[in-house]
Amino acid sequence: MTEMKILAEGLRFPEGPVAMPDGSVVLVELAAQVVSRIAADGTRSVVAKVEGSPNGLAVGPGGLLYLCNNGGFSWHEEDGLLRPSGQSADYSGGRIETIDPKTGAVKRLYDNVDGVTLKGPNDIVFDGQDGFWFSDLGKVRARDRDHGGIYWAASDGSKIVEAAFPVPGGANGIGLSPDGKVVYAAETETGRLWAWDIIGPGQVKKAPWPSPHGGRLVCQFPGFRRLDSLAVAASGNIVVATLVEGEITTVSPGGEIVDVVKMPERMPTNICFGGADLRTAYVTLSTTGKLAVLPWREPGLKLAYS
Repeated sequence: MTEMKILAEGLRFPEGPVAMPDGSVVLVELAAQVVSRIAADGTRSVVAKVEGSPNGLAVGPGGLLYLCNNGGFSWHEEDGLLRPSGQSADYSGGRIETIDPKTGAVKRLYDNVDGVTLKGPNDIVFDGQDGFWFSDLGKVRARDRDHGGIYWAASDGSKIVEAAFPVPGGANGIGLSPDGKVVYAAETETGRLWAWDIIGPGQVKKAPWPSPHGGRLVCQFPGFRRLDSLAVAASGNIVVATLVEGEITTVSPGGEIVDVVKMPERMPTNICFGGADLRTAYVTLSTTGKLAVLPWREPGLKLAYS
């Protein structure tokens, strides 16, 4: 990985990178409970302080940042590596929040679906049609867990829909196909990439039983690999941050693994694309607290509101 550069380090479990037009990257630091901006020269500044635990992040209408807040993790740090270890003692419930990047003001937008509380919202993508899709990882405790699923919500706070439930192994990365007709989600513990055909806002075509949530399997990753966040390339390929082996794995819409890029740690959690041609990849190396940057083999998909 001679072309890879470390843009920032000393971060407290960074995730949710968003490449900004000015060349900076806005991301979350889960363990520090902040949203940070990493300038093009690597300088770090705090955009907002967030209670609970900030997770997935996206730019939405009006330049607001939309945040998946998982409500809180406990943390384990050993040999210079930091990782989450289940639900925190002060867990405050999952929710979707907005952040004004100019003032740092945080506002709660959603915390339940028809009275059922969100557990651990994780990742988010806007559909460009007044709404966004997000994943809920669920919440893990020592001897039990709450399931999460796939959701759609209106960006103005007026409507939220449970689209697919449950995702037993934890719904993590989420993305949309270039034509906006398919929503993809990575299931962490099973190493599976799923897809649902979209038929309306928050409505998906359901595959029959035995699919646990109506999704169709795109790819079962080989060996012991856990999946984290994902991004979609302009070609339609799905680019998945792959844990344990420490890789960024590109999967075709047909389910073929077409490229694997090794990362310098076991938990590269998120990837996003920036630069004028969207061929610059930013990768969060979370246990070591770094943000890496490297040229990518193909351009990323231009996101709504980016």
